[in-house]
Amino acid sequence: MDKFAGLRAFVQVVEAGGFAAAARQMGLSRSTVNRLVIELEDALGVQLLQRSTRRVSPTVMGGAFCDRARAILADLAEAEQAVAQLQAEPKGTLRLNAPMSFGTMALAPAIAQFAAQYPDLQIQLTLEDRQIDPIAEGYDLTLRIGEPPSAASLVVQQLAQMPMLLCASPSYLIQRGEPRVPADLKAHACLHYGHFANQSEWLLQGPNSPHRLQVQGRFCANNGEVLRDGAIAGLGIVMLPEFIVSAAIASSQLQPVLRDYPPAPLMLCAIYPANRHLSVKVQRLMQVLGDRFGGDR
Repeated sequence: MDKFAGLRAFVQVVEAGGFAAAARQMGLSRSTVNRLVIELEDALGVQLLQRSTRRVSPTVMGGAFCDRARAILADLAEAEQAVAQLQAEPKGTLRLNAPMSFGTMALAPAIAQFAAQYPDLQIQLTLEDRQIDPIAEGYDLTLRIGEPPSAASLVVQQLAQMPMLLCASPSYLIQRGEPRVPADLKAHACLHYGHFANQSEWLLQGPNSPHRLQVQGRFCANNGEVLRDGAIAGLGIVMLPEFIVSAAIASSQLQPVLRDYPPAPLMLCAIYPANRHLSVKVQRLMQVLGDRFGGDR
């Protein structure tokens, strides 16, 4: 038997107070509704309804079962809605906020591909590095790299690890020497990222144990590309996401250092309001971003 059909018929009979009313509401014949309930009772091996010529009411066991049946049917409806949403094409407007350097150097191709895939979707992308209030500013999705905000009103979902690199210009390393172990960084000029509260504290992963150390330097900026260009100009050693420095390393403008002690990776996080149902457009974009930046990492 179709147990879901039996559950629907049983709950409808209880709520309508009889088979005739339930049959009208379901658009079925009274005999069909009666058969579905009887088949459900036979399958369970219990009597769910007290039947009389005047009224139909649930038995004690039927009343308890009805509460569970309602919950099951509600879960089924929610699951069916979720599947229908996954099959639907994203439409409307998607407001997205992301860090500046990540947006220009890594995110842009993914967003362009996503926009081409869904022509009925309007995308508004804002790039900035400041801490924002996604709810107050009306963003459907916010991307951040590093320590995400902590608030009960927000959901933070980790999408991918972003590898970090330590590097400096060849001219700087010729002049100051190349660090061999993490402690050597204390004698070097280090470029700081200005949006982190612990900007002068670097965490490196060693062969045996992590190394947490305080570094110093006279150059600080709140933009990764500015820090990269400062390192290229010979201002010191910089720690940045791989996507910011990979081209400069490939062209020999920058040279990786301390390869045996890589920096701890930062997490790419998706942030969205906790009290809002996750729309199809946001789900699809998060899937694209996870596939593109997650990989095998």
